[in-house]
Amino acid sequence: MQPYILQTSKLSKQFKRQKAVAEVSLNVPAHSVYGLLGPNGAGKTTILKMVTGLLRPSGGEILFAGEPWSRKRLGEIGALIESPALYGNLTASENLLVHAKLLRLPKERIAQVLDTVDLQNTGRKRASQFSLGMKQRLGIAIALLNQPKLLILDEPTNGLDPLGIQELRELIRSFPTQGITVILSSHILSEVEQIADHIGIISGGRLGYECAIHPDEDLEALFMKVVAENRGAEGDSHA
Repeated sequence: MQPYILQTSKLSKQFKRQKAVAEVSLNVPAHSVYGLLGPNGAGKTTILKMVTGLLRPSGGEILFAGEPWSRKRLGEIGALIESPALYGNLTASENLLVHAKLLRLPKERIAQVLDTVDLQNTGRKRASQFSLGMKQRLGIAIALLNQPKLLILDEPTNGLDPLGIQELRELIRSFPTQGITVILSSHILSEVEQIADHIGIISGGRLGYECAIHPDEDLEALFMKVVAENRGAEGDSHA
């Protein structure tokens, strides 16, 4: 049986009277790309923020590598949620140096992650001059600094042109071979279908489907069915 690096059991989040996430039980296999699919406002970002400690769950449990989640496990999780937080007046290396110092990591990691995301030749170019795709890759480099076992990417291809999407797709597919599990959230079915090994479909704050991707599966029909079944359920307006 393939071990799970992350599992949630009846994970829930309530904002005042709004239930953003309702008893979601995810199972993310180690060394895979897990696609968290759902329309905008489904609750995807809220789930990822709970996994990364940015939000406290209202109920349920999170297991990391088979053990109850605690803040000490954050050192094994890298995340790019929403837009990368970059210093526009600094170079790629300088941005990474700031984070390396905060995390007390050796400077050698900077060159390693720049090479991983193919930003090793940006020289003195400031982050404010980067294309959107380069900014996303720099955000991923920051998330990789601490050599995480789990990498969480929230809608990473948003706004990218076709070339940027292709480059990011190849990068994400390379991570499981390096021992890194990826959770990729998206509302774009075709993108997830080309990258992910497993999918979970969230709609109205609920998990409507979870399984390995099968080549003969009509993912679009499945997605529409799950969304239709949960239409009208309260979702997360911020996801």
